[in-house]
Amino acid sequence: MRTGTPATPCSSPQTVPTGTDNPATCQNSSPRFDTSHRTVHYPTFDRNPLDLADEAEAAGLEPVEHVVRELREGRLGFAGEDPDAPANWPRVLTVWRSNLLGSSAKGNEFFLKHLLGTDAAARSTEPEQPPAEVHRAEAAEGKLDPLLSLDFRMTSTTLFSDVVLPAATWYEKHDLSSTDMHPYVHSFNAAVDPPWQCRTDFDAFHAIAAKFSGLAERHLGVRRDVVATALGHDTPGEAAQPGGVLRDWRSGDVDPIPGRTMPTLTVVERDYPAVAAKLGAVGPLLDKLGTTTKGYTVEVGPELAWLAEANGVAAGGPAAGRPRLDTDRRAADAILALSGTTNGRLANEGFRVLEERVGRDLTHISTHHTGHRVTFADTRSRPVPVVTSPEWSGDESGGRRYSPFTINVEQLKPWHTLTGRQHFFLDHDWMAELGEQLPLYRPPLDLHRLAGEPRLGPGGTAEVVVRYLTPHSKWSIHSEYQDNPIMLTLSRGGPTFWMSPADAAAIGVADNDWVEAVNRNGVVVARAVVSHRMPTGTVFMYHAQDRTVNVPKSETTGRRGGIHNSLTRVQIKPTHLIGGYAQQSFALNYQRSHREPARRDHRHPPPQPGGGVLTRSVEKEY
Repeated sequence: MRTGTPATPCSSPQTVPTGTDNPATCQNSSPRFDTSHRTVHYPTFDRNPLDLADEAEAAGLEPVEHVVRELREGRLGFAGEDPDAPANWPRVLTVWRSNLLGSSAKGNEFFLKHLLGTDAAARSTEPEQPPAEVHRAEAAEGKLDPLLSLDFRMTSTTLFSDVVLPAATWYEKHDLSSTDMHPYVHSFNAAVDPPWQCRTDFDAFHAIAAKFSGLAERHLGVRRDVVATALGHDTPGEAAQPGGVLRDWRSGDVDPIPGRTMPTLTVVERDYPAVAAKLGAVGPLLDKLGTTTKGYTVEVGPELAWLAEANGVAAGGPAAGRPRLDTDRRAADAILALSGTTNGRLANEGFRVLEERVGRDLTHISTHHTGHRVTFADTRSRPVPVVTSPEWSGDESGGRRYSPFTINVEQLKPWHTLTGRQHFFLDHDWMAELGEQLPLYRPPLDLHRLAGEPRLGPGGTAEVVVRYLTPHSKWSIHSEYQDNPIMLTLSRGGPTFWMSPADAAAIGVADNDWVEAVNRNGVVVARAVVSHRMPTGTVFMYHAQDRTVNVPKSETTGRRGGIHNSLTRVQIKPTHLIGGYAQQSFALNYQRSHREPARRDHRHPPPQPGGGVLTRSVEKEY
């Protein structure tokens, strides 16, 4: 349990070495990478799925049959139905090269309070009469056990972490980098070895896997696991709700059928003592199943043979005879070999499979790139261009630059939607019930009526209520680069609010004065940037301004002022929970795991949950 908020940027959590020299693995088949990640371990059911498999074996049933029966009879529930029950808490959070608690956690103060159980500035209270679906009147605090960070910067996340593993920087490791903003794959190349106890992400995770595997010999062994998978986009599960009519097996409308009326259930054998060995080699399922991306499957036998020759094969153990992925460079070569963007044969084969499915000539886009093949050695010598692949929707043939959906528009490849076309009308039951079958304007929520917030506009004292927006940062890349001396010197030396001259005048604020913003979600303290470019009644705070540099104490709480997300909270819209219906199905968007929503219009960013913010001029104490 954490006992306090870091008072100064120099507060330091425990830093430990990462153990052995064993490397870890990479996970994405496409080289267009995100640069930071986090993994949270959370339960699916309100009982351990390993135990569910054991119960099924003892009862002489198949695990899937047993789970369905337990759910139908009400003896088993999903963890998400009662997230505040201690058995359903997320227990382990791993963050590497990401700043969850200083950048991307919507509702930062609620994360601090309920996830970490530490000091927080959340000022809202629980409703006196919670909805019937809420099982507990008081929300739990301090759900998480260990928070583990791998980073080379002392961010808010690392300051709050229980354990921090010292990480290598870009010039101390081998890795891949790319983006959809240019058509090249770049490599990270180690100019020097990681200093002192620092390790690359690859080495750190493989070291953890090796220690885990050793402990698993005594504690876990080989178990069977029941895995629930959401009804996914580009899978048969997206046709699970014909006509957009949702029938609930809980209410007896239909039977619980995995993959149709409930999540898909799969039984997976977990050889826990072999985790480290399997992490360092290509698994055997690729031989049988190939690779599947966006619903099409390609056989990868030639690529696996090449990897076995180039990387060598494991000499013994659980991964014996499999191509090795036991170094960062070997893993990078596997990523490049198994992606159509860097392997022209796979791109052409993917378009051939799509031709049979959609009835359109598509291979002419990629035929001339069939022999194109990128290796990690290529990326180390020069930036290497990618080729057009069905993994993405843009046509880059003939030297064109990437633009999304050109294959759909020009080659008439169907869109991945219910009709195969772009369309505005959505006929799902929930969309009809909420009046959102067609796009329409929704005014901002009136939080004065809903939550007792002050009305917008000057309040008669040195306070003004404004709408609060958090657009993507203009002066940093995600959560990095903004809090270094060079960037701070270019601006105000710390976090800032942008506000209009009229709003500033209403509270007697001049440019560069300290301002304190308060709402029911939290408190933020920053300097004011008074600009005629800001509309009256609206305040900007660009995202990812961490509170580790030049952030004074708040008059409201007496603690260090918050970050941009201290004034926000997550509010789930019911229509976002629709699943199993064409494009309204689950899809893992790995590329934007920590960013603002994709393709945001930075000129008109959407308001963050939290609505009106009370802003006032303050004298600051450090």
